[in-house]
Amino acid sequence: MQAIEFKNVSFSYGSEDGRSEVLKNFSLTIKQGSFVALLGRNGSGKSTCAKLINGLLIPNEGTVTVFGMSTAEKDNLFEIRKRAGMVFQNPDNQQIASIVEDDVAFGPENIGLDREEIKKRIDFALKVTGTEGFRDSQVARLSGGQKQRVAIAGAIAISPDILILDESTSMLDPKGRQEVMHVVRTLNKEKGMTVIDITHYMDEAVEADEVLILGDGVVKAQGSPDEIFAKKDIIAECGLELPRSAKIAESLKKAGLPLGDGILTKESLSERLCELLRKI
Repeated sequence: MQAIEFKNVSFSYGSEDGRSEVLKNFSLTIKQGSFVALLGRNGSGKSTCAKLINGLLIPNEGTVTVFGMSTAEKDNLFEIRKRAGMVFQNPDNQQIASIVEDDVAFGPENIGLDREEIKKRIDFALKVTGTEGFRDSQVARLSGGQKQRVAIAGAIAISPDILILDESTSMLDPKGRQEVMHVVRTLNKEKGMTVIDITHYMDEAVEADEVLILGDGVVKAQGSPDEIFAKKDIIAECGLELPRSAKIAESLKKAGLPLGDGILTKESLSERLCELLRKI
């Protein structure tokens, strides 16, 4: 089943006299239960896509549907936003309450759940995001990374079918990013949650089922991480980089080591290097 469909979507910011077109006759489908990484340089339309999915923006032309519901119909927006949770880059933009537990509770309360179910969801969301320790803390006193985890907990608490991460790991340190992505992968694999990860971190994209590169208002490339990161010309054209392990592997190959292709993770790089050492 298709979770999300963009059909011939065009979108521009600004007035009719001075419009800045971001998406041009843009079409895309995302299957239910998939984990998709959305890449592109600044201004490529990644965040615009996220806001179009959530109904925060409406296309100038074409349609965006979420589980068959058009975002252009106001009567659908409550159900769409209940099923598509979104976490922004800046957690302060999502803070509702002053206390962590109350902040996480806002979503479940807003969709009309009973008190017992709200408590279960708060407990689950705090546990999987590692924020149980500051349940009673003031959100304003948390670090940027802690605030971001609380924002993710708030999105998870509504138990959405789709989780959209709009560069939401950008304020975390490498360990924090790794922990959050572990949570997201678990929700995707075990709960069947559709995940859309808008990111500048190529090491995150490697973990996705599918990678899409946006540029000039269209999809420039779409495929598995192996397929996408093999297209070095498109990666360079769109202002992106290879994952860190892939860059190290490229440098080692230029120095004469026969590592072969398809190295994207530190695990695969380590395995190839060990194979070479065993041959010595």
